[in-house]
Amino acid sequence: MKRNSLCLFASLPLFLLASLPLCLVAQIKIACVGNSITFGARIEKREINSYPAQLQAMLGNEYNVQNFGNSGSTLLKKGNKPYWKQAEYIKALEFKPDMVFIKLGTNDSKIMNRPFHNEFISDYSDLIHAFKDANSNVRIVLLLPIPSFATDSNAIYDPVIKNAIIPMTKEVAFKNHTEIIDLYQLFINHAELLPDKIHPNATGATIIAKRLFDFIKQKSTEPGPPPIFSKLPEGFTVSNFHGYACADFSYNNRACKVVAPKVVAEGSPWIWRARFWGHEPQTDIALLERGFHVVYCDVAELYGNKDAIALWNDFYAYIHHAGLNKKVALEGMSRGGIYIYNWALENKHKVSCIYADAPVLDMKSWPGGKGKGPGSKTDWEIFKKDFGLTEEDAVAFKGSPLDKAKKIARLHIPMLHVVGDADEVVPVDENTSPFENIIKQHGGDITVIHKPGVGHHPHSLANPTPIVEFILKSTSGIKY
Repeated sequence: MKRNSLCLFASLPLFLLASLPLCLVAQIKIACVGNSITFGARIEKREINSYPAQLQAMLGNEYNVQNFGNSGSTLLKKGNKPYWKQAEYIKALEFKPDMVFIKLGTNDSKIMNRPFHNEFISDYSDLIHAFKDANSNVRIVLLLPIPSFATDSNAIYDPVIKNAIIPMTKEVAFKNHTEIIDLYQLFINHAELLPDKIHPNATGATIIAKRLFDFIKQKSTEPGPPPIFSKLPEGFTVSNFHGYACADFSYNNRACKVVAPKVVAEGSPWIWRARFWGHEPQTDIALLERGFHVVYCDVAELYGNKDAIALWNDFYAYIHHAGLNKKVALEGMSRGGIYIYNWALENKHKVSCIYADAPVLDMKSWPGGKGKGPGSKTDWEIFKKDFGLTEEDAVAFKGSPLDKAKKIARLHIPMLHVVGDADEVVPVDENTSPFENIIKQHGGDITVIHKPGVGHHPHSLANPTPIVEFILKSTSGIKY
């Protein structure tokens, strides 16, 4: 982050500047703009326990964090209590911050404010421009509202937050090229941290402060246009992927996508989704926040055969040459598990880690339906065609990841599986469980997260933090 320095010391050597008292060096000014959650309502000793106060404590004297929260405020100018008309708004502008975290929208979900939702995007854009007018170099970050567990549909109401406020906020981020942090998913499984079902307690405020601290301290490039887009084929189109720019293009006659983060993390890391683009995207979104690119190359339905591997090899070379890291995190949902493991076997030095979600690991289990699951007759025929197999050959097929588990273990690639224990489509005891046993027997590194009572759907985790932490740990320290 760029810092404003006092002109008097601008020409001093760094070693002398570092020795000056902190009071003589301009601090990085951070404004926390928002409603009662920012203010710290209902938090005991909010002066030290609100998330802006905790963020200040975490950052230290190099930063000046100010709380400009106003309880009950709306983003909407025509809302029942517009932030625009509050003293905190004027004070925040006069502060001329270097960085602004905006957490508004919760109160806009109330019934009296819903008629004005058609003005939400324009009003939010105006707020962004107001801070840019106050400081043209300001870095603006939009915070998605946390969930509400209250049940009064006329008041603050979670379905409106989730299905209206959050999508509109993402659209604002996309149109205004502003950064965005998803706080919603961090609380979706932590209702106990919201004692009144709306406001987080001090522990909840700590979660927010820690997330903002990590965001500020992340080693990354300066915000700006995605560098990788200049390396993509001419004629690509750009769409909105949850507030991020997604480039759609064709490569080797296959549909491809690259979603760029607002700022690129050190080393240009990326995650490669094998199948089912956009389905349960919470891990992808969380990684975008942390400076990862999200990449896709459609090789459906080739089931990881030699043609699929060849297409992915070419695409990998292209994407790496365009500027992404030599090592990639692989993400495979359901049948995507076949693709990622088959590719990893041929490209072990290019893979940082593997995240497999309810993965198909034995094609006799699915689509074959030769075990407990129903299988898929249509997909079984496609599989046989892709591999040039007769029915007899297919039943005896030994080319699934489960058959290659011993070799996969010896790749020494960290693996994480997320599975529903009640999965009837891709039974765990025919896929992940025997695979896990073989991997561990032969010294492999695998962790399995079980979801009791959950079937094949939904994939992922509502709060993807365990998945994200696994990927960040596995990719930390990887050099370009």
